Amino acid sequence: MSSLNLTMGIMFLSQTALGVLGNCACLGYFILTDFSGRRVKPTDLIVKHLTWANFMVVLFKGIPQTMAAFGMSYFLDDILCKLIFYFHRVARGVSLGSTSLLSVFQVITISPSNTKWGQLKLRAPKVIGSSLGLCWALQLLINACVPTTVTDILGTKNSTGFRDVVYCAIVEIPSLTRIFYSILFASIDVVCLGIMTWASGSMVLMLTKHKQRVQHIHSSLSPQSSPEARATQSILALVSSFVLLYMISSILGLCYPFFDVTARWLVNASVAMSACFPAFCPFLLLSQYTKVSNFCCTCSYETTHGLGVVGEL
Repeated sequence: MSSLNLTMGIMFLSQTALGVLGNCACLGYFILTDFSGRRVKPTDLIVKHLTWANFMVVLFKGIPQTMAAFGMSYFLDDILCKLIFYFHRVARGVSLGSTSLLSVFQVITISPSNTKWGQLKLRAPKVIGSSLGLCWALQLLINACVPTTVTDILGTKNSTGFRDVVYCAIVEIPSLTRIFYSILFASIDVVCLGIMTWASGSMVLMLTKHKQRVQHIHSSLSPQSSPEARATQSILALVSSFVLLYMISSILGLCYPFFDVTARWLVNASVAMSACFPAFCPFLLLSQYTKVSNFCCTCSYETTHGLGVVGEL
């Protein structure tokens, strides 16, 4: 085994182990809070689905990629290759969709009641379940074409028209079909990332205005210690890392189908970047999501009870 493969194997193993443990810890946290009788926030359901999706992303690509990096060959048959690629794509799409939904819901939560977004506060929690179900259904449907383009390496060892992707093979498809699929998947990524960017920018703007309205309350505190500053930093930490990592992953995934030769480094880089955020996401969620969520609940309470703090925005 070459030193490069050994290094890649250790990297993928560490990333997979970290992702599995982190997402299990995040799910365990929500299970314990459910049994403890704590009041459940509407966003908890979104985060649970996001955690499950991230867990699937790490699991379905991290384990086979690690095994391949350590020199194992032909360990997946045709059915397993199709299932792994299909559910990885579905989970990745649900992760994007859930994060977009979480961002939009937080915008609605902290919006003043006299705005069009603020008027949706009472109805928004009722559609979270159906929105998540629609997200899963759309991803299962959109990615239905993925199994038809994937097969095992052993069955294509002496054949042409296939491209090796380390532990499975991609069936070469016509250029127009390839371009269509690439544009379709890239468009979904762009829409989701655009929604997250817009929602995060809106939240930062609202928090900045909120801070200006209640400046006299925080006059004795430093700007960094105010709740608005902490919530803003948390939002920027979550969204900037998500957008950056998934944008790089999308670009790498978009480039690969147009390479005429097999590029192992491109496959490894794409898998590493696509699993990077799902591996670190649970730690960001546990440390940052609670701050943003608690502040959003505070803003919602203040608005509902007419304290005039957020309503004056």
